[in-house]
Amino acid sequence: MAHNDLIIRNGRVLSSNDDQIADIAIRDSKISAVGTVETDATYEIDGTGCILTPGGVDVHAHIEQTSGMGLMNADTFETATRSAAIGGTTTVVSFAPQSAAPRLSAAIEDYAVRARRGAVIDHAFHIIVNDMTADHVTEDLQTLIAAGHRSIKIFTTYNIQLSDRDICDVLAIAKDAGALVCVHAENDGLIGWTKDKLLAAGKTAPKHHALSHPRLAEIEAVERMIRFAEFFATPVMLFHISTTEAVEAIRKARARGVPIWAETCPHYLLMTVDVLNRPGIEGAKWMCSPPQRTSTDQDALWDGLADGTLDLVSSDHAPYRFDETGKLSNGTDVDFSKIANGLPGVEVRMPLMFDAMLKGRVSPTDLVRMCCTKPAEIHGLPFKGDIKVGFDADLVLWDPAGQVTYKDNDLSDNVGYNPWTGRTIAGSPKMVLLRGQTIVEDGKLAGQTGQGKWIARPSIGVTTEALPALEYTEAMT
Repeated sequence: MAHNDLIIRNGRVLSSNDDQIADIAIRDSKISAVGTVETDATYEIDGTGCILTPGGVDVHAHIEQTSGMGLMNADTFETATRSAAIGGTTTVVSFAPQSAAPRLSAAIEDYAVRARRGAVIDHAFHIIVNDMTADHVTEDLQTLIAAGHRSIKIFTTYNIQLSDRDICDVLAIAKDAGALVCVHAENDGLIGWTKDKLLAAGKTAPKHHALSHPRLAEIEAVERMIRFAEFFATPVMLFHISTTEAVEAIRKARARGVPIWAETCPHYLLMTVDVLNRPGIEGAKWMCSPPQRTSTDQDALWDGLADGTLDLVSSDHAPYRFDETGKLSNGTDVDFSKIANGLPGVEVRMPLMFDAMLKGRVSPTDLVRMCCTKPAEIHGLPFKGDIKVGFDADLVLWDPAGQVTYKDNDLSDNVGYNPWTGRTIAGSPKMVLLRGQTIVEDGKLAGQTGQGKWIARPSIGVTTEALPALEYTEAMT
């Protein structure tokens, strides 16, 4: 039998379909055995008392991205992926916006350079398309999808929205090229009309941001995108679902075979709209779009995750500093329409969901499914998101007896505040491995800036064996 590089022994190992006490052997950055491992290794780790999960896969994070308001996110690839790693996430998919360069291909290369310079963990990009008028858009999309960028992000609102006619074009291109279309689904007309009425009435405080995004705006756009996906038979991922009615619309669509997937986020599962109801500008820290909803919506989201209507939990990490460089770039003006939306979340997503598992809200295998396996499967990340032979040795050793109470500014990102301040969670990442190498130990970064690799994602319908650079060809014995 071949010699292993590392064996983690006697841990409680959680995969997408198993919960067992087992050893994990690692060789040449891959998992070479799971179970009772009788061979030796250069190094061994005693996992007794620890819970092992795959490294988290977060497929919705905004990093070094300029918002529609012209503000740069707080995080660089270095700070965002450092934060992700410390929270147990080893793969992230962020956004390369079309507006960042004259051509889509140039925008992707720009973000690739930034990521190569700073990323601590493995990564890929969604292509944001907000203008279909340029002659080169179709050609660039086809070329980029074939090269391993298999997801397109579109908006139905904000100043980067596409018209329904343009959305048809994107869905048709994606269908032919084998891409997934990810959608921020809210009705722009309802949002704009409601916002204008609120501002005219002097209702400008951050708490009124939630009223400017009525639940029917999400419901209408979700139902519309479901019908578009049904018409084109193009796979569509609906981002950050927040309402009971949207969950039910997705459930019905899936029952009749519509190729729809959907995600939600911890701030919809664990926060309600009351977080915005704070004096002065303070509530702006919790502004996000869509906004947090009600406890009834929370129950529907948890039920949707349990029955598979909602596939995964992403962070929607969209951080802005709470100072003059970020949310307060408009000075002391307490006007929700001039305040950037978004919360830091890439570091807390896995710990919050691990805590939910320990408290019985989700099962151990469902934790892995919704935070690791499904994100990797749906978004085409080969050999990520599970503990199986041949998969990348991306692993998290959790101390289930650990306990953390979040403080005002205790995250490892560049945001400067923690929206979960005061919340106590059970369990904490003790060690994080990326491709068999320790990148976090006892809450401290041990990895190197720039060590993360870009992941080529095969077009939908193309097997991973068609990508020779990604094949795992070494014999396991």
